[in-house]
Amino acid sequence: MRQSPTLGEFLAFNRKSSAELRAWLQRQDPALIERLAKEADVRGESIAHFLRIATADFMAEADEETWASLISALRDGADPGAVCVARVMDFRVRLEQPRQRA
Repeated sequence: MRQSPTLGEFLAFNRKSSAELRAWLQRQDPALIERLAKEADVRGESIAHFLRIATADFMAEADEETWASLISALRDGADPGAVCVARVMDFRVRLEQPRQRA
């Protein structure tokens, strides 16, 4: 039985194709891949491209509280990779909200 991805493996997913990401997330969390695909599609991006940007945004913009929340979620979550995907996706969506209204 394969363990869930580590945080390092999640960060390496940024170099993976959308097909690989989709296959992995479909096995881990089908609802999450649907949300991710929708957010990527709205922006005209591939899943992999969306996650690359979301990860870069998180790394550059997240404050201490957001990082602490991620670490807690990683500790408490069943699948660290899926937790990271969900958190960075949600962070990007929230970060872009003011831009979309302007």
